[in-house]
Amino acid sequence: MATASPTGQDLVRRGQRLEYFTIVYNSAEGLVSIVAGWIAGSVSLIGFGLDSLIEVTSGAALLWRLHHDFDHSRREQAERTALGIVGACFLALAAYIAYQSGSTLIRHEPPGRSIPGIVVAAVSVVVMPLLARAKRRVAAGIGSGAMKADSRQADLCAYLSAILLGGLILNALLGWWWADPVAGLVMVPIIAKEGVDGLKGKTCCDDCGCR
Repeated sequence: MATASPTGQDLVRRGQRLEYFTIVYNSAEGLVSIVAGWIAGSVSLIGFGLDSLIEVTSGAALLWRLHHDFDHSRREQAERTALGIVGACFLALAAYIAYQSGSTLIRHEPPGRSIPGIVVAAVSVVVMPLLARAKRRVAAGIGSGAMKADSRQADLCAYLSAILLGGLILNALLGWWWADPVAGLVMVPIIAKEGVDGLKGKTCCDDCGCR
């Protein structure tokens, strides 16, 4: 027997559940990363934690938009406002990581080994691509540019997780202390691009007929 396709309301509710998960998961991820990074003196780990908290802000904004999905004009305005706020946060984060990573390289300050940091990065490498794919499916089903843009943030988190994991493992196993600040510097242009796009209000709605 054929299974009925989910309705628009079902997909919106599914999107809301995904955003609730995003908020809870990234809050925990951010807290663990910042504490572990502070203890270990890891710039990239602290930066990753701050990025997680930015994603919490983005997830909360999109959740609000999904709760007002029926109002097209309010949804689009809220999306662009939230993108501007998150974009500014991304640029501030990129500046922080660039400064701290550069200072660490100049001063030759090795970070401590961080097993909790390695664990949280490894988990995120698995979880974030799955979350991004689930969000894209909902976005396609309801024709939501906001949801599709939010899925890109989950993709970004997956990339940052992989970069972070590589830097932490190289430092832990080989003692390559410079791998951590270099990993931080690799994050900078990725984060900065997202920030610029956010300030410009750039979403997939600009490229397609998403509502």
